[in-house]
Amino acid sequence: MAVIWGLDLKEMQWGKFKGSYMFNQVYHLRKTKMIVYQIAMIFMVCSESVGTAALSDYVDQQDGIQTRYSLHTENNDIVGIFAYNIFVGIAVATIFGSGFFFDLFWPERHESHQVKLAWKICSVIMCLLTLADAIGLTVIVATGRATIDGLSNSEAQRYFNLNGIPAPVYRKNAYCVASTVLCWIGMVGTYASTYIMWKSLAHNDAHGPMAAAYRNKGEEASVESRTSPNDVLPAAPEPVHTHAPAQTTTGHPVEPAPEMSQRTV
Repeated sequence: MAVIWGLDLKEMQWGKFKGSYMFNQVYHLRKTKMIVYQIAMIFMVCSESVGTAALSDYVDQQDGIQTRYSLHTENNDIVGIFAYNIFVGIAVATIFGSGFFFDLFWPERHESHQVKLAWKICSVIMCLLTLADAIGLTVIVATGRATIDGLSNSEAQRYFNLNGIPAPVYRKNAYCVASTVLCWIGMVGTYASTYIMWKSLAHNDAHGPMAAAYRNKGEEASVESRTSPNDVLPAAPEPVHTHAPAQTTTGHPVEPAPEMSQRTV
């Protein structure tokens, strides 16, 4: 299997999507990352999807009134913020989706300082983009409405009613409200994901990707692997005692008595 950027593609296996593997505790913050990264991705993508439906409705409304009544509908504010919302949803899914899959398939990969710095910078940019998206959506949906040039709101309402959905008042459009709420949840998930990513990278620099309990077990297993229980250790040598020769009161050493030879009778 090919190896790209030091990543062995044979590690991309469907079996790794099992809960027993995805949410194991072998790696530091693994379960937290698998959950929080998905919160950021899913809610931002859902906000983008619902917003795309609302965007399509308002574009159709503008074209319909223009075609039927030769009147220009002004709703560029809601169209613009939903277009930006699509971009932000894709960006968040790209950054934290990549982090999710890299941690899932290659949790013990080695990353250079430049790559880790890129992760940090991109995560902070995502925080700024989602915050701007959530605030912009909230303000426009809460205060804005579609209008028709040259007509008052009451006069324009008749044409909007004839054209059908969507509602000209944005806050009365369920798609607009739902997209805004989902965006706020996704923004909170993005901030949480950024914090967890920074914390995980700091832990990897100091201790590696393994959790503390499994890192210690790995060290013990490494020591045990170097010492087989069947190995026979050499016996310790017996201590050798040396005794000084006895001395008399005059200070001269006493010669040991000669051994008596045995006679055979």
